[in-house]
Amino acid sequence: MRIEIPEGLRQRADYTHKYNARTGRHGWLRLTPAYSVKVVEELIGTVEKPVQVLDPFCGTATTGLSAAYHGYEATTIEINPFLVWVARAKTRFYTQKDILDTQHACTAATALVVREGVSHASAPPIHNIERWWSARSLSFLRLLTSAIDAVTKKESAERTLLQVAFCRTLIRLSNAAFNHQSMSFKSPTGQSLFEADLDLGELYVEDVRFVLDGAKDNPIGSCKVIEGDARALPKLIKEQFDLVITSPPYANRMSYIRELRPYMYWLGYLVNGMEAGELDWRSIGGTWGVATSRLNEWERAIDTYWPKELETTLKKIAHKDNANGKLLSNYVSKYFEDIWLHLRGLRQILKKGAQIHYIVGNSMFYGVLLPTEQYYADMLRMLGYSNVSIRAVRKRNSKKELVEFDVSASWPC
Repeated sequence: MRIEIPEGLRQRADYTHKYNARTGRHGWLRLTPAYSVKVVEELIGTVEKPVQVLDPFCGTATTGLSAAYHGYEATTIEINPFLVWVARAKTRFYTQKDILDTQHACTAATALVVREGVSHASAPPIHNIERWWSARSLSFLRLLTSAIDAVTKKESAERTLLQVAFCRTLIRLSNAAFNHQSMSFKSPTGQSLFEADLDLGELYVEDVRFVLDGAKDNPIGSCKVIEGDARALPKLIKEQFDLVITSPPYANRMSYIRELRPYMYWLGYLVNGMEAGELDWRSIGGTWGVATSRLNEWERAIDTYWPKELETTLKKIAHKDNANGKLLSNYVSKYFEDIWLHLRGLRQILKKGAQIHYIVGNSMFYGVLLPTEQYYADMLRMLGYSNVSIRAVRKRNSKKELVEFDVSASWPC
């Protein structure tokens, strides 16, 4: 299963098939954007011996699951508890009995919804929720929430799989569009023409079938998902790793907490906006809510990464003619301080000769290009990594300057 973050919310139901030339499997990764899986598969495919793989910025476990499909042992780290749940759902081993029990539970849950055999669950405390879902969709989702709880046990495979499908359904029914930093709603009131003729129960059953199709294909390796902060790796992990493949948050002020709100509120991982802001502040790369206000007072540490090139770039961003320039300058400075702490701690859990790959994108602030890949490479060299190189992977959008890179290095033997 893949609840793509943030692309899945932006593309709504536009999920693509998995690329895996080596195994020919489809599995959960079929819901991952093809380019993302292809990059991971190519990197893992270069390994010639059994390895222990680490992804310190897990997201929804693309790297961990891909490594497990190749028969390797993987460990992933994620600070967001909802994404930890998603990653564990994707990497969990599902038996044939789990699949059959989920099918039966789906039938029972939808039957309860049709005859309203359960009461409506409380609507999640999302501000102005009527913009997100029509009255009909909201009623359906509230009934379905209660029905899933009624027919399954906590932490059971059936509840996990039904909730994964629920996440797909709720975003397919949503009016929200996540195609810009400023969120928009395509149908703020009433019921869309698309929804008017839609059998909502059948839509959910369709999503359950899709999820179960992926759950049937268990990987031959394993993936451990740890909830924690990637800036404190030595405190979280005692093992050492041969290969690191990860895509940390980009320095583009994109709040993944903001993007994940629909899922997190519905499944109980958020109760109010203050909690969302606190989690965003503890994460790397986002500024939203209280995290934004705290950036105004933030000051960098004395012993952090601070080359002259970055200082020059930050001064350009903070120029007095740029609205919020000082805020965004602080944001970029804090971003690289966080990544510096992460890369510094990473050294303690790498085997000699370990290979690392960081898939990162550059950014633009007020027309000032932030060459993120160059700063990553510079930090790696300063921290003693060897064989540091940068390879362009793909263009990110229509702006020719914005590109994703594979910044790679090795830990000396």
